[in-house]
Amino acid sequence: MSDAILVLAEHLRGEISEITYAMLGAGRNLAKALNAPLYAVLLGSDLAPLAARLGAADKVFLVENPQLNLASAGTAAALLKELMAQQQVGLVLVGGTNVSMGIGSVLSVRTGLPFVNFCKKISWDGALTCTSQLFGGKILADVKLTDGRGVISIYPGSFPAEAGKSEAAPTTVKLELPVAASTVLFKRYIEPEAGDIDITKQNVLVAVGRGIQSQANVALAEELAQALGGAVCASRPVIDQGWLPLSRQVGKSGMTVKPRLYLALGISGAPEHWEGMQGSQLIIAVNTDPKAPIFDGAHYGVCGDALELVPALAEKIKAKKGAA
Repeated sequence: MSDAILVLAEHLRGEISEITYAMLGAGRNLAKALNAPLYAVLLGSDLAPLAARLGAADKVFLVENPQLNLASAGTAAALLKELMAQQQVGLVLVGGTNVSMGIGSVLSVRTGLPFVNFCKKISWDGALTCTSQLFGGKILADVKLTDGRGVISIYPGSFPAEAGKSEAAPTTVKLELPVAASTVLFKRYIEPEAGDIDITKQNVLVAVGRGIQSQANVALAEELAQALGGAVCASRPVIDQGWLPLSRQVGKSGMTVKPRLYLALGISGAPEHWEGMQGSQLIIAVNTDPKAPIFDGAHYGVCGDALELVPALAEKIKAKKGAA
């Protein structure tokens, strides 16, 4: 049996993050291939209800301490290093999110294990191969961990969360580990503005870029999105203009989305935007520039003016729904 695989379970405001389930699913596949146990660890307070949701793990370790809610990278890495030594852990999976960012690199330095960042794919064929996304998705690099040991930061949206969800009741173990004093402490969570939607949970997204020309034309996209039963999102230039709130931004500096339909209107397709929506099941692009990069990755494309197409398309969809 190989050394254990450990998932740092990410949670926020009493909820397990989706990336935790994605890591558990990926970890379970590796555990089978390596004949290794799969563990999860929770850091923070009021952990028992959260642990009950991690049935995909063979064992869940709980380190209860209020100071560990959104702990600094150094504090979390110190605890993980101690746990790795106690439980014979050889491979650690952490989330590449704002919550866990930095933990993997610090843990790598302190343990001497190799670190793979922005991991989008993991496979085992006698060696552990991790596909890492570099330079905003312009380069995909295969990194081999020949002995299956290391620290891997999982890129959000790369692995299915459903694979890591289980109704089974995991074995839980409470640990008493010393928590070192830190100069970085979590004070409070600032809620985003209420009333907006979560574009990461939408099946249909109508995305607008600088090609819509003015804020008034956002209403055309809103009408189409409503007809399709979806929501409007945008590339960064639209957000920077203040035409839509930051919560609607898709891309490297915004949200990563994976809807069933992504309709890109007047979006050129810069790598920073493509990074946030490339996982969409169906991508349809509308742009007046036949050489726009968005057409290179879209499943279907229309070389034309979105401002002319959108109203006609919305009317057709509403008429078809009315007839049905």
